[in-house]
This record gives sequence, structure tokens and C-alpha cells, in this order.
Amino acid sequence: MNILMLSDVYFPRVNGVSTSIRTFARELRRLGHGVAIVAPHYDDAEEMDDDIEVLRLPARRIFFDPEDRLIRRTTLRAAAVQLARRHWDVIHVHTPFRAHQLGVMLRKLARRPLVETYHTYFEPYAKHYFPWLPAAPLRYVARRISRKLCAEVDHLIVPTQQMDDVLKQYGIATPATIIPTGIDLDEFRGGDGALFRRAHGIGAEQPVLVTVSRLAAEKNIGFLLEVTTILLAEFPDLVFIVAGEGPDAEPLRAKARALGIDKHLRFPGNLDRRGALLDCYRAGDIFVFASPTETQGLVLIEAMALGVPVVSTAVMGTAAVLAGARGARISSEDADVFAAQVAALLRSPELRTQLAAAGRDDARAWSAPVLMGKTVALYEHLAGECQSLSHSMQAGKT
Repeated sequence: MNILMLSDVYFPRVNGVSTSIRTFARELRRLGHGVAIVAPHYDDAEEMDDDIEVLRLPARRIFFDPEDRLIRRTTLRAAAVQLARRHWDVIHVHTPFRAHQLGVMLRKLARRPLVETYHTYFEPYAKHYFPWLPAAPLRYVARRISRKLCAEVDHLIVPTQQMDDVLKQYGIATPATIIPTGIDLDEFRGGDGALFRRAHGIGAEQPVLVTVSRLAAEKNIGFLLEVTTILLAEFPDLVFIVAGEGPDAEPLRAKARALGIDKHLRFPGNLDRRGALLDCYRAGDIFVFASPTETQGLVLIEAMALGVPVVSTAVMGTAAVLAGARGARISSEDADVFAAQVAALLRSPELRTQLAAAGRDDARAWSAPVLMGKTVALYEHLAGECQSLSHSMQAGKT
């Protein structure tokens, strides 16, 4: 099969969507399928996989989110015409902006099935990015836009049952299949935590918390800073590593200074997923996470795969990952309760060792090769339906 993937974001922009797309593409190639990715052009774009075709479209910076790029509207029609000349069995859209518009154009021109993955839970994002607007109208707009976008595609892929339930509440009738992306477990082996600690001035015996996230308001990292403040009363040499970049980087540093904990924070930025990121995970005694907006929670799986015990809230995608997980402890979004869960693990090396071993087992259930089989089966089903419909139409004409 030949699969065309369209996205408004891809590497070098680091986030969960970029990771998911690359995992999809790699697994498709491993299974012998053809795949190409269409994504915005970034000034520092450097393709990470020589065997995956990446087509870059002209794009401009977004003034309120300089990490991202918006594909130029004027390029869409020409790109659609060019892409429609090639054979695709399925067109798979991963984001709802210009990539979605391009997908809708291609659906008409190429007459191929259009699949879209609902990666982002937009309703809670809206209140963070438009806090001056009333909540009720924001919810209405987010839901209306979601219904419109979903009605324009043939099939939806949703990462979790929780996200599928949300879409049903919106009244979305587009057929949907629940398929998590998963991770390539071979990528999450090794890692040198001691090396990372030395590089960042952290002692071998110091207790260390780690989170890996886009630094943005919806990720709730400010809550984790409050948790850190509570923990310092019992663990005065505690260090909290916050890996990632984003628009909230400076506000988070300012909050750390205001709380008087800035000397206990490390902000190493985005890290190479094939080296320093693995070291960063392994440097932690515990991985902490509290985002309420995740549709998948891939970083939890990555931490567990590397044998790092997890303490997290369980909302949306993180609830799906943590359901039945033996390598994690679940907390409510209460700073004292969350801190108590972390403290219990910091006091017990034996318990952390047990959770580390269990987490590695938990992660195997999220192996990308296992989950990709479901995606390919869906592609084949949709392509077959499209072919049957085409034959029927041709027969009707004769």
C-alpha cells in the first residue's frame, strides 16, 4: 500500500504529534508499505530518516507560537494537484489546520479515502490560549469546529476510549476506530542517567524528578513546581528536571524564582531522542506528569519502557495508559496528595525497583508493531471499500 500522511507539524518541531507520525511512518516502512509525509518547511529542518519521503511546503511563522509554522494557503491547490498525480491507497491527516484542508482537496481530486487522527483535545486548550473569553462560547466553538472537521473525512482514528467518548458527546457521527500510536520499544533502551546528572551538576545521591513535555500552560507544569516546593521540606537536595521547550518556558522559570526553588530546577530544552533524552529519563528517580489534555500520554510509556517509576494524574490519554499499570502510581490533582505519592517512592528504593521492572512489562502492551497491525487493517478495509465503490460507479455508467 501507499500511504500519504499530512500534518501541520513534524520534526524538527518536537511534540507528541511529530513522534506519533514518525512512529507510524517507520512501522509502515518496516512492513513494506510506501509512505510519504507532507509537512511545513522549517528553517532548521533536517530529515531524520533517509528512507521516509518528507515533502516540505512553504510556511510562515505563527506570531503567538514561534515554534510552529503555518503552511501558506496559496500553496495548497498546487500541492494538491501535484500529489493527486501520484497513486495513494489512503490519505491520512494528523492535524486539523492547513493539512486538513489539503487532505479534503486531495480526497476530491484523487478520490481516495481520507482518514484523520484526532490527536489534540482542543476544548481545554482553548481556555489556556484565550483566557479573556468566556468559557461557554469557547466550548461551543471548539465543539462546532470539531464536528465540521470530522464530517469532512471518511474515518477517524482516536487514540483512546476516553477521546472517543468525548467525540460522541459532541454528536460526531463519523465512523471511528480506537488505535493508540504506541512507541518503538527498541528506541527506548539504554540511556546513561549518571552521565546526564554529571553534565547538569546533579549529585549521584540526590533525589531527582523528571518530566518531559512541551512547556505550555495546558501541560500543567506549574502544578508540578508546587509539588516540588512541598517535597523540598523533606528532601532539601531534590532536583526537578523539566525537559522540553515552549511558550511557557520563561513564565515557568519566573514561577520557580517566585517560589524560591529555581536552584532546584533544570531546564535542558529539547533533547535528542536517540541520546540525551534517554539519559534524561534515566537520570530520574521518578517521572512526574500532570497534564489534563493528553490524548495519548506517550511520555508515560517512554518512561516506563526505560524503567523509570511514574507518578501521574490520570485524565484522558493518561488514564488509558495508566489503567492497570503496575509501574505507576496515580494521584489526584492535589499538590499535597501528589507530593505524598512521590515522597513514598523516594523513601523506598525497593519500591522504586519493583515499579521499574513492572513498568517495562507495562510498556510492552504499547509496542508500535502490535498496534500498527490494526492501522494497516483499517487502511486495507477503507481502500477496499473505495475500490468497490469505484467499480460500482463504473459499472453504472456502462
